[in-house]
Amino acid sequence: MALIKLSGTERRRLSAFFTCLVLALLAWLVTVLSNPHKYTVKGILEFRNTPQKRAFHPLQSDTVNITVNGNGWDMLFSKMSSANKAIPVDLSSLENTSYVVLRSQLDQINSKRENSQQITSFNPDTLYFDFSNRKVKRIPVHLVSRVNYQHQFFQSGPITLKPAYVIINGPANVIDKITEWNTDTLRIDTINDAVETQVNLQPVNEGNLSLYPKSVHVTIPVEEFTEKVLEIPVKVINNHDYEDVKVFPQKVRITFTTSLSRYEDTDEDFFEATADLDLWRLHGYKTLPVVISKIPAYCKIVKIEPQNIDFIIKK
Repeated sequence: MALIKLSGTERRRLSAFFTCLVLALLAWLVTVLSNPHKYTVKGILEFRNTPQKRAFHPLQSDTVNITVNGNGWDMLFSKMSSANKAIPVDLSSLENTSYVVLRSQLDQINSKRENSQQITSFNPDTLYFDFSNRKVKRIPVHLVSRVNYQHQFFQSGPITLKPAYVIINGPANVIDKITEWNTDTLRIDTINDAVETQVNLQPVNEGNLSLYPKSVHVTIPVEEFTEKVLEIPVKVINNHDYEDVKVFPQKVRITFTTSLSRYEDTDEDFFEATADLDLWRLHGYKTLPVVISKIPAYCKIVKIEPQNIDFIIKK
């Protein structure tokens, strides 16, 4: 295949031609993008001045199509910018009506937008709302946590939440179904000391609900734990006929963990060991398993010796 050989002058002329072509295309593109255009983008509604005496529920999505007067550059970059997509909507008129006409708030909305980003119309243009009785309810806070302790360190008492209750306000049919409110997940690793921190409550997902306060103060008591051994007498339960029952041994040896601050004070009176005689009467057990039926909340049983005891019933 023969190659076309160009002289130096011809190459310069060809280069100049393509340069002019590219510049012409760029000039045309700039001119087109600079001309005014109407284009449609998605806008998220941001409700303001919500009614205080009426609970409401939107009957449509909080996203609408908005038609904007701008130029080609605005249209080109509209999907790259989210700063102007939130549309503030005044709901104060819902005190007397069940709908809001967005067109009636067009001047107010456009006053907060750039001149090159003026909205001309909405689709849908009218928002409809369902109403129900408003109710106020006090509900407990539930702490959601993922807490890991350092070796030999554990929670040494109840977790304290301040406040322990929050106030929710909204439609009665929604409020009645809510029994507690979760916090955001508290995540802490290798704890070896008491924890005091502020945790946010999970946000409200519905625009017709309000929550107060938005966060709680969390206190988790943490101490180092160690093992302790005690001998606990065994108590026979469900001796309905008041028979003379002898158990062997009469005491069991329990090994448990307790916090260092409570080590000396934790004695036999804090525990109760039982053996259920109904297991022999109803199920024919030859030996009775020992159950620790009473134990302090801050203690954890490690071992019971023996786990089963012998017994004799005297007729």
